[in-house]
Amino acid sequence: MTAARRRPGRASTALTVAMGLMLAYTLIPLLWLAISATKSHQTLFESPGLWFGDGFHLFENVRDAFAYEDGIYLRWFGNTLLYSVVGAGGASVIATMGGYALATYEFVGRRMLSAVVIGAISIPASALAVPTYLLFSDMGIVNTPWAVLLPSLASPFGLYLMRVYATEAVPDAVLEAARIDGAGELRIFLTIALRLLAPGFVTVLLFTLVATWNNYFLPLIVLNDPELFPLTVGLRQWDSLAQGGAGAGATPVLPPVITGSLLAVVPLIVAFLFLQRFWQSGLAAGGVKQ
Repeated sequence: MTAARRRPGRASTALTVAMGLMLAYTLIPLLWLAISATKSHQTLFESPGLWFGDGFHLFENVRDAFAYEDGIYLRWFGNTLLYSVVGAGGASVIATMGGYALATYEFVGRRMLSAVVIGAISIPASALAVPTYLLFSDMGIVNTPWAVLLPSLASPFGLYLMRVYATEAVPDAVLEAARIDGAGELRIFLTIALRLLAPGFVTVLLFTLVATWNNYFLPLIVLNDPELFPLTVGLRQWDSLAQGGAGAGATPVLPPVITGSLLAVVPLIVAFLFLQRFWQSGLAAGGVKQ
């Protein structure tokens, strides 16, 4: 019993150190971003990276970010919000319905379909970007929002996660009792299963929301109209201008790039803080097999 009590302590110390290193690795770039957003273009290069420069220019930089190139940053922000909400929401709904079906129904090809889903997880999305572009080019939807939204609706990892979660969270006895009471399959899913699957749904929603919000390579390939760019592609375009140097008398580009990057992180932080209790319970329930 004593040894059993000591083992978690040693493991906890190692995990705490590892977690501290991961926390520093994650927070230091974010801290640099937050501090740099308060600097002017001149003090950005004259002051230490992790300390403030002369003056507080955050609000000035925010104003420049929203005003640069006729306020296209706000358009990029709206595009990213559209791609993320529709893409992540749609992917979560499809993954929930598919995972529930794979977990609760017996049908021909179920095992093979599950194997295909697991295999699809191992394929990186960047490897499919060029074939996706060629397919969408034949369909005539390149350089439209559909070219970004349609691939975002497919989440093999979300489908697999919901299948595992539905196996544990939806008891067969509850489904059988509902069927004996005369409830149809659609009504059982909407009124019973969906409530039990809510933590898993939120978990998949957060994963897909982060993936679509940070999506860069696919929009870079399928979009060439700046009006349709998400924040990732648009800010990279501004960063290219900053690296090339702005012309004499032009607005310095680097402070708007840094401030725009900081503002782009805020919605994800808010989403995690608002949904974290559902996310944590979803991961815990989906990771335990009774």
